[in-house]
Amino acid sequence: MIEITSVQPSQNFQLVVGFNTGEVRRFDMRPYLGYPVYRRLENPGFFSLAKVAYGTVTWPDGIDIAPETVYHEGIPC
Repeated sequence: MIEITSVQPSQNFQLVVGFNTGEVRRFDMRPYLGYPVYRRLENPGFFSLAKVAYGTVTWPDGIDIAPETVYHEGIPC
C-alpha cells in the first residue's frame, strides 16, 4: 500500500512528496484546482498548509488527495 510520509508545498501549486517506498515525486495540483473540493487551494497561503495525515496529503477543512493519485501522476525527483 502506497503511503505518503512527507510533503513540501512549493511554488506554482507543486508538492514535493515522499513515499513509504523511499521515492520522492513532484506532483502538480494545478489541474485539480478547478474542482469545487480544491478551490480553496487556489489561495497560496492556504495551499502552503499541506501536511501529512493518515498516509496522505491533507489541508484544513478535510481537504485531501489520494496517495495513489499523487504517486501515479507525480514525476520522480
